[in-house]
Amino acid sequence: METVHFQNQPNHTYGNLPNVGETAPEFSLTGADLSTVDLKDFAGKRVVLNIFPSLDTEVCARSVRRFNEEAAKMADTVVICVSMDLPFAMGRFCTANGIKDVVVASAFRSPMFGQKYGVELVDGPLKGLLTRAVLIIDENGKVIFRDLVNEITTEPDYDAAIKVLDRKY
Repeated sequence: METVHFQNQPNHTYGNLPNVGETAPEFSLTGADLSTVDLKDFAGKRVVLNIFPSLDTEVCARSVRRFNEEAAKMADTVVICVSMDLPFAMGRFCTANGIKDVVVASAFRSPMFGQKYGVELVDGPLKGLLTRAVLIIDENGKVIFRDLVNEITTEPDYDAAIKVLDRKY
């Protein structure tokens, strides 16, 4: 169990966010077009998991826009934006905002995602949603960056994530 905060109040997650050096758990999520989005589909690429509660909040929307602008333009890198939002809402958001360089993936059919990745909120007003976190998974499926954002209402550390992506391996 991890502790994060929503408006300065402690909230807890089911399990723990994977640590650097661990193998990222497999997942199967639902894309905006209702297709399956599996981690294994991106083998050989670096994967940025941008995880957040809902696109209906400005902080979450900003994180999708920012990763669309920066990380998604990097070679051999895919950004997957994950929330419990319905795939249709995710598709509308991307269309309305001109977002084309990230993959949006809903966990609404995949409750095990939030549990395996330790991001499902188990108490507080956002119970049942995903907390805000960023994970970067390398070409071999190992976690090389983790940012479990302490205060859900703040943005992740983009600069630290981009710095990891800029490294040459």
